[in-house]
Amino acid sequence: MAAFVGVAATGVVIARAERRRRAYTPDQVRERLRERVARIEAEGAPDLAPPPRTLRERVADRCEAVARSRPLTALTERIRGRTGVT
Repeated sequence: MAAFVGVAATGVVIARAERRRRAYTPDQVRERLRERVARIEAEGAPDLAPPPRTLRERVADRCEAVARSRPLTALTERIRGRTGVT
């Protein structure tokens, strides 16, 4: 029963917020966006966190770390010594 009441209450909150959002005219939305842009330009841009690293970047970093590890470095040096590759 409590779960049903919780779901219903959540639905009511979402519906109310959606009604408020849809009540703005396109001109009002543009005006609010312009105000926000002007405020940000006046205050300076907030410090933004760096963009999240992609999976490819994280895997490449991990591969580099493994390649620099001592056992693999020793093996690479032995292979280079046998093949004459520098």
